[in-house]
Amino acid sequence: MKETEAVIEKILAGDSKAFELLVEDHQQLVNHIAYRMIPDADDREDICQDIFMRVFQNLSTFRHGSKLSTWIARIAYNRCIDYVGKRKIVVTADPLDGPAQNISDPASLPDRNLESAGTADLLREEIKALPGHFRTIITLYHLDDMSYADIGEVMTLPEGTVKSYLFRARRLLRERLLAKYTQEELLQ
Repeated sequence: MKETEAVIEKILAGDSKAFELLVEDHQQLVNHIAYRMIPDADDREDICQDIFMRVFQNLSTFRHGSKLSTWIARIAYNRCIDYVGKRKIVVTADPLDGPAQNISDPASLPDRNLESAGTADLLREEIKALPGHFRTIITLYHLDDMSYADIGEVMTLPEGTVKSYLFRARRLLRERLLAKYTQEELLQ
């Protein structure tokens, strides 16, 4: 916590290198959220930049009662929700398609027991088809290792709801995979 306070103080004092480090440290988190929610690649890039501008502009209002990563994730989530709401779009983008492919590897997907690339591809396709809130919760929990409490804070949901949504998302994912593929196909 002291390190975070020191970094914030440096940034507020005008240290641009400190802000660059903050961006580097949180870029993957912001990308995971934006790439799950925003379908257009150009818009995703613009929104990620906008998110970090908002972080910079509002850094003086950060209260040290929560983690900085949770606060940044909340800004990212809210910015993406605003974008989706204004555009009235259906979110189907998958961060593992196109430019985001280097953000995560198949080994970090929800079912870490999946060993083959083919199965990981099937899983990514099914994650892509999940409703947005399920997709976001799976991403924050499994790819960003956020706690239930932190996800609840980001998405303004009670912790119990986060647990329930994560359970439902996993169940839905399993049902969809088993309905489309045999167990042998999934274990190849």
